Amino acid sequence: SPAYAKLKNVPPVNPEDDSAKQLLHSMLQYAFFLRVNRGNATGSSSSSPKQIQVVPMQEFASDYYYAWFYEGSQWRTYFGAVALVAVVLAGVMFPLWPMKLRIGAWYLSMGGFGLIGLFIALSIFRLIFYVITLVVASPGIWIFPKLFADVGFVDSFIPGWDWDLPPPKKEKKKKRGEGEEKKKKRKQVGESDSANGAGTPVEKAPSGARIEEVSDHDD
Repeated sequence: SPAYAKLKNVPPVNPEDDSAKQLLHSMLQYAFFLRVNRGNATGSSSSSPKQIQVVPMQEFASDYYYAWFYEGSQWRTYFGAVALVAVVLAGVMFPLWPMKLRIGAWYLSMGGFGLIGLFIALSIFRLIFYVITLVVASPGIWIFPKLFADVGFVDSFIPGWDWDLPPPKKEKKKKRGEGEEKKKKRKQVGESDSANGAGTPVEKAPSGARIEEVSDHDD
């Protein structure tokens, strides 16, 4: 490549020698790197990363694109697997534990069950207290109102109590010019009424003329 040609104190590369290409082609079966096709950019900027898609037919050539796949160190995975097997074996071999360890495990289990029972008792007590305060002091009081909220452990017990107030209602935004439109409609209605009746002047009948009422139905 032109970048490699600019380097100094590096071994020369013969472009006509295909040994390097053959070596890289033989490494494709181990999936250290794979040939890919470059797609469109993931963002609007020109420097955004582009989507790549693995090509089913793998071969090596200097004008193709390749992606290097590296999963990193796997020591955490191996350590977790060994620790899981050790815990399972230790639980199975509980009858062979020394007496002090078995007593300690019993106290720990009892402590865990006690915390679970305390949580259930607290939930029942706060519900009963809320029902009583709902009748006596509406709208009711919740003890630890965030106990079942999606917050941290400490935030679940803050505040200690709070009123069960309904969430504030969102006021509907009035459209601009709504009042002006109503005024215009009222003016239009008034003008139409005046044109149809009461406000129009009546011409005077000429002198000497007689006005008679004519019935709608003939005799």
